[in-house]
Amino acid sequence: MATVPLTAAAVRAAHQRLQGAVLETPLVPSPWLSAATGCDVRLKLENLQHTGSFKFRGACHALHCLTPAERQRGVVAASSGNHGLALATAARALGTSATVFVPESTPVAKREAIARRGATVEVHGADCVVTEGRARQHAAAHGQVYVSPYNDAAVVVGQGTVAVELLAQWPEVETVYVALGGGGLLGGMALWAATAKPALELVGCSPLASPAMAECVRAGAIVDVPCGPTLSDSTAGGVEAAAVTFPLCRDLVQRYLEVDEAAIAAALVGCLEHQHLLVEGAAAVAFAACLADRARRGQRVAVVVCGGNLPLATLRTVLATPPSPNAARR
Repeated sequence: MATVPLTAAAVRAAHQRLQGAVLETPLVPSPWLSAATGCDVRLKLENLQHTGSFKFRGACHALHCLTPAERQRGVVAASSGNHGLALATAARALGTSATVFVPESTPVAKREAIARRGATVEVHGADCVVTEGRARQHAAAHGQVYVSPYNDAAVVVGQGTVAVELLAQWPEVETVYVALGGGGLLGGMALWAATAKPALELVGCSPLASPAMAECVRAGAIVDVPCGPTLSDSTAGGVEAAAVTFPLCRDLVQRYLEVDEAAIAAALVGCLEHQHLLVEGAAAVAFAACLADRARRGQRVAVVVCGGNLPLATLRTVLATPPSPNAARR
């Protein structure tokens, strides 16, 4: 794979490279959040991106950076959700093959969704760390490129194109709430914002049950952070050693907030009721943080709606027991 630097120039190049391959997602007003917060709040609708999440940007860009020989050999990933779906879709569009390893806990419906996009799905391991190790072994043994969901420079700058669009659509925006898992989306957006609009405040939003990257930033190093179950399953889990996203989040992101499961569930229901948008748990984390933030500095606020792939069973559970929101924690 071609070497991709972690620079604003690389994000711009990715934006140009992806023209016609990814959708420019709309930025729309949120009367609900505006009334609730007293701010002018707008939503960047990445839930309308191909495959239903921002992940398609990074996966597609990584595949565009492959050499012809690498593309011919195919790519490998470990994922139980959006990254696997995105990589499979991008691989099929570019005429290469993809093998996606999923943990044993991955629901059959998710396995089938990835397979329908043309990938070979391999089930391995009860833990996602074991699954990823097997995927990396498979890639090395077959001379294939392993594409990480976040620990990959080509993926990170591809995700950063969200910020390129957002700042072009609304140059006056002052604060942006972004769901935080491994930091690919937040880190990529921060790369662009640091050059394009240094005064922009980026707020990394995590579930209180799984705040790995935020805790690593507070510790000043990548550390082991206990992570529990959360509605925001696509942001859950630890941070890889030497992850390329860590210094980006440490150095370029202004604030971090965590919200509990009650707040996430309430934001998910509120978004459906007031905004008529079905979003996944990670997107609801950003909504919840925006709602609960007591230190909001800007009056022009954007929330990145990172994805809309919510399992039906999860939606039924949340709707059956609508909770009350709780305050964010810093």
